[in-house]
Amino acid sequence: MAIIVQEHSRITAKGQTTVPKAVRQALGVSYGDEIAFVVDAHGVSVRRVEAEAADPVIEGFLGFLEQDMLRNPHNVAAFPSSLAERMAALTEHVRVDPDEEVDGPVAL
Repeated sequence: MAIIVQEHSRITAKGQTTVPKAVRQALGVSYGDEIAFVVDAHGVSVRRVEAEAADPVIEGFLGFLEQDMLRNPHNVAAFPSSLAERMAALTEHVRVDPDEEVDGPVAL
């Protein structure tokens, strides 16, 4: 594969580096965007992380909760440890793969 752009960047003592402008342009990223470093059998590559589309229903619900907590801070309480323990006990042997496709209808 022919090299189109080759840039150098120094790694700091904290493990940080600056992504050179030409590389940012090639990736189509700018301030605040995310990149992923992928290591596979062929070496290391860098790619742009696509932002997930926001779910308007979830966003609306989270906004509602935020406003309710701001208006009624006295209703905000710690999650009861007894409830957390009960939930853990009930789900102890349940295995869930969040990436697995859901088969059939889902009722919430």
